[in-house]
Amino acid sequence: MKIGVFGAGAWGTALAYTCARAGNKVMHWGFNGIFDGLADLEKPDNVIRTDKMTDLSDSEYWLIVTPAAFFRETVRKMRDVYKGQPILICTKGMEAQTGQFMSEILNDEIPECKNFGILSGPQFAREVATGVPTGSTLAGNEQVRTGGHKALSNLYLQDSDDVIGAQVCGVGKNAVSIISGFLTVKASGENERALVFTRAWDEIAKLGIKMGAKCETFLGLCGVGDLFLSATSPTSRNFSAGLSIARGEKVTGTVEGIFALNGLIRRAQDLHIQTPVLDDMKNKMGL
Repeated sequence: MKIGVFGAGAWGTALAYTCARAGNKVMHWGFNGIFDGLADLEKPDNVIRTDKMTDLSDSEYWLIVTPAAFFRETVRKMRDVYKGQPILICTKGMEAQTGQFMSEILNDEIPECKNFGILSGPQFAREVATGVPTGSTLAGNEQVRTGGHKALSNLYLQDSDDVIGAQVCGVGKNAVSIISGFLTVKASGENERALVFTRAWDEIAKLGIKMGAKCETFLGLCGVGDLFLSATSPTSRNFSAGLSIARGEKVTGTVEGIFALNGLIRRAQDLHIQTPVLDDMKNKMGL
């Protein structure tokens, strides 16, 4: 199968290489021809790099892996070369300005796209790129899931039709991860950290269910699986950012957990859902 991958950071590169290892021909697009993700790893021969979106127009299946901050801009440009391919959104996050999920942005910018899904799970990019065993939730309709299994046949994929739930989990784990890092320094003990951690995730699950998500999604790979990975390891950018905030250190680079925490609170307010733990942690971290 011919796969188009949009996004050349670490995660985009990891997924491009994974699709290639599965035997697919991969057209990999990088903004301005910049491919700075995992540059020390050898590129498979069946990955072709380009800075022209037109080169991906005849791909059978698309993966969007751009950072949330650039998702709308990228998708808006993609519309000009879109030919009805199923689209798998591999970006976790919310748009800072609007609080929209990535599927909502896709619907705004390419409303004719009806076959789209979400890939979300416990994955650090370098481990995925080098073939370390991993799995993910693949949420979408049957056509999207079938294409996803072909594109990523060397990953363990947990099928779901809960597109909203998979996105809430991906955003929610970012928020809880930054909280977890902060509490590693600031909590009075492990008991308190576990208490706040659990209550925060419970608030996020209630928000998701109010939005139409399924409870079981929060127990899957995109839920507790990703939460366990991101909220317990200093390899996680969000967990590390929480540590830095607690220590009074400057946080550099894009930290999705900050946008996630603010965005989830905003969505909860719109739906009249109380989030006392998320509110309290936002205030304590000065976010």
